[in-house]
Amino acid sequence: MAGLGLIGTLALAAASVCLTSGCSSIGYYAQSVGGHLSLLRAARPVPEVIGDAQAEAALKERLALSQRMRDFAVSELKLPDNASYRRFADLKRPAAVWNVVAAPELSLQLRTWCYPIVGCAGYRGYFDRTEADSYATALREDKLEVSVYGVPAYSTLGRLPGGWMSDPLLSTFIHWPEGELARLIFHELSHQIAYAADDTEFNESFATAVERIGGARWLARHASPQAREEYTSFDGRRQDFRALTMAWRGKLDTLYRSAASEAEKRERKAALMAELRAEYETMKRERWAGFSGYDGWFARANNASFGVLAAYNALVPDFERLFQRSGGDFERFYAEVRRLAALPKAERRAALSQTGD
Repeated sequence: MAGLGLIGTLALAAASVCLTSGCSSIGYYAQSVGGHLSLLRAARPVPEVIGDAQAEAALKERLALSQRMRDFAVSELKLPDNASYRRFADLKRPAAVWNVVAAPELSLQLRTWCYPIVGCAGYRGYFDRTEADSYATALREDKLEVSVYGVPAYSTLGRLPGGWMSDPLLSTFIHWPEGELARLIFHELSHQIAYAADDTEFNESFATAVERIGGARWLARHASPQAREEYTSFDGRRQDFRALTMAWRGKLDTLYRSAASEAEKRERKAALMAELRAEYETMKRERWAGFSGYDGWFARANNASFGVLAAYNALVPDFERLFQRSGGDFERFYAEVRRLAALPKAERRAALSQTGD
């Protein structure tokens, strides 16, 4: 979900767009530039949409809510006060971009792609689903396990100049439950605070920590009892999903790192995946009253989709402890995160892991 900025050329604009996607060829630059500019051209100032007699009442209400969240992000979470998320774009499609991730048959290590300026990332993004699927097919031909998933939003780190170039609110998420809408806005704004090149796990885990802390505060202080109840149900299923999938991720990782033969690993992997899906069906029946929103994930689950899970969650506890060690002061917390982001990766990880000491 989350490059560095436009410095007079569309090539650098493409590089900034690709902090979650990446650019490695002229064709890729072209689709990145075209896709991002198309998104920006569709955006209108929020007050203009709210004042539009043709706009749906439900959309106007959500946009007004989003602006209260945006103000809260500045005043309470000390996130950047700029033009980001002050405009709205109706993309008329289900995702902003589609990310492609890939991993070997017997490993959870995601393939990475390295690009000018922004460094390396464990995913490659496309504004067109067909192009994403085509690239995924090519990766499968290289014997990789591949996952293609829609991304509702991405961040350009707040480094593109002017309000017109700022990240807008999108139709892909504006009607989400209140708690989820707040968390997404806080998550994407967090990417403007700190960015460590070549360290997707650090960047996404930091943003996830901020969204959790900020989302909880928003719900406690501003949401209605109905919105809090809706979010509790939604988040409860997400926590169950996370606990289940991370447990099986650990089992698969242990298997792949073991001294077993490749044949033994393949056999045990198939058994683990069958056990996972059976466990999911039990959880869906006994805890979720049959809720089927995760069916697609479990049907397509593979090493690539398990690899993505770590990027967003693995370091979150470390960041949450760092926030507590900062006295719950967001500005002190952000200053320390920026300091860590500037360190070499190995040193950064070692320092972050010591936050619980």
